[in-house]
Amino acid sequence: MPDDRAFYKSIASGSFERAYSIHGEEEFLKDAAVRQLLAAALDPGTRDFNLDIRDAGSVTAEVLASLLATPPLMAERRVVVVRDAASLRKESRAVVDHFLEHGASPTGAADIVLVLVFGPAERGKPDRALVQRTFALETEPLAGNRVPKWIAHHAQTALGVSVTEDAAALLFEHAGNDLAALAGELDKLASYTNGGAIDEAAVAAVVGVRRGETLGDFLDAVGRRDAPRALALLAHVLDQPKVSAVPIVMALTAQTQALAWGLAMRAKGTSAGRLEREYYDLLKSVGGAYTGRPWGEAVRSWVAALDVWDDAALDRAMDALLAADIALKETRVSSDEEILARLVLAMCAAAHGPASRHAAVA
Repeated sequence: MPDDRAFYKSIASGSFERAYSIHGEEEFLKDAAVRQLLAAALDPGTRDFNLDIRDAGSVTAEVLASLLATPPLMAERRVVVVRDAASLRKESRAVVDHFLEHGASPTGAADIVLVLVFGPAERGKPDRALVQRTFALETEPLAGNRVPKWIAHHAQTALGVSVTEDAAALLFEHAGNDLAALAGELDKLASYTNGGAIDEAAVAAVVGVRRGETLGDFLDAVGRRDAPRALALLAHVLDQPKVSAVPIVMALTAQTQALAWGLAMRAKGTSAGRLEREYYDLLKSVGGAYTGRPWGEAVRSWVAALDVWDDAALDRAMDALLAADIALKETRVSSDEEILARLVLAMCAAAHGPASRHAAVA
């Protein structure tokens, strides 16, 4: 299957395939891919005459066949987009199969481009047999190390503004890899800076998140087992949009497991410098670990925190995390903040003395 670089390279070169399939979990990237494909394939002056967009569940086979047989009007090509392609009816699917096999004209001229866009997983899985017969692009949620780069790229290409590295990291800690939310924040920030660079001060003014009060700062405090600092930050972190108790527990769990892995590597004689590289390799191999911040920041924090942990303390921390996870899923009297506060105390307590292996969290 072609990767995203091959997809964008092909449309940038003006070399278009007969049919494309665009699917995956990341809806924002799917929408962006369709927009860029249409912008490259269609002349702006005749776009309205040469673009048809239909929903698979409602388009009839007769209409779809007619659309795929209609020649371009005053242009080099036409584009037909079928949304929620997993919902294609049997008769419409047969029309698509015929188009893929023979083209829209007796000569198979490539003047019609068919774009099949598959919706979210809950609306049906992509038809693999269909996908394999097209030029396919699969969009997946971006891993943590790619999000700050995406922020800078999107700001430059879509909005014409630059973003400082610190501002990009702050935005990532604020919204994670929710690209739609990040795009919305960047749009507001670009208006605020009026074309100037987006820096930390702009993020603080517009988004309301500041360095020192982010999820990453909270994770650092727990990593250092600094309970007073972590508790002081808890309310600030929970007040931020798209931050709740569940992702906080997920990030703490990933951090605790990373610390346990780091202790094991250090016991084998791995140096601090080498350990950072090993952590990057680990994150790349597991892919979906939720670190709650950019990988570089997480890795540096984990290496620095190893000295205040031992195996017994990490075992107790994992017990406390499990108890917190159960408490958050059950009907309860305690608020999310109260559960998390008890979790912080349970995880950090052993820095100052013995703690119960089964710390009460709920």
